[in-house]
Amino acid sequence: CTAGGGGVRRGAPARPAAPRAVDPPAPDCSAVVGASGLVAAAAAAAELPGHRIGLALLAVPAAVALLGAGLGRHPVALPLETTSAAAGLVAVALAVPHPPTLALVLALAGVVAAGTAVRAERRPLAGYVAAVLFVAATWVRLAASEVDVPEAYTLPVTVPALAVGLLRRRRDPSASSWVAYGPGLAATLVPSLLAAWGDTGWPRPLLLGLAALGVTLAGARLRLRAPLVLGGLTLALVALHELAPYVVQVVDALPRWLPPALAGLLLLAVGATYEQRLRDARRIRETLGRMR
Repeated sequence: CTAGGGGVRRGAPARPAAPRAVDPPAPDCSAVVGASGLVAAAAAAAELPGHRIGLALLAVPAAVALLGAGLGRHPVALPLETTSAAAGLVAVALAVPHPPTLALVLALAGVVAAGTAVRAERRPLAGYVAAVLFVAATWVRLAASEVDVPEAYTLPVTVPALAVGLLRRRRDPSASSWVAYGPGLAATLVPSLLAAWGDTGWPRPLLLGLAALGVTLAGARLRLRAPLVLGGLTLALVALHELAPYVVQVVDALPRWLPPALAGLLLLAVGATYEQRLRDARRIRETLGRMR
């Protein structure tokens, strides 16, 4: 029955509520772009050099990170943070000509990324970005200071970082080894590798090669991807650097036609066993994929 002429029939399904309109992110992103331009213009009007303008421009990503903490999972949060990340890239690019300021910009950007990683919805990506930025800031600072013995500065950072990573893996065995051990290992291996390539002596390449070999074996034994990859790449590059002069001498002593002939034979062998090489590559990828 109905109640009155315009009544609603009893038992009829209720109409679904109209979806709530979501504000388009374009105006908010434009506001971030405008704020970045305003900060850059104000710094340029104060006659600051380019690298200082980049340092001032980091105020925009920092402000957006604080705003994003309040927005949470709001649909407009991700476009805002993406736009502010672009402003951060511009800040890094402006600081490149001045390495000391570049190191500071990278470190501050790492602080912003680490603060963003506190939020659960941003933790995976922002955590990786923060680790990369902190390690890059360390490398740039060492290079800017013309440090000849980077191990004296990186090892005191690597040891606590690896200890923290070990504790993290004990509390959460599913945590990726790149997050747990990657930053600590890279903080020492990469500067030492760069120093070894410019070192004419033999102690540093030998010690670095032994350390990289140990890291590689530990990664293979414990089935950890980060130590295996970082240690293996470092070991391969050290071996290439040490063997390159002897390879050049051997190539110079050979007839000119022999190296191209050997290269052709190698290509023929690879082509003849292409399917087997492809299966080997897939097997290696699957093995790495099963590692943490």
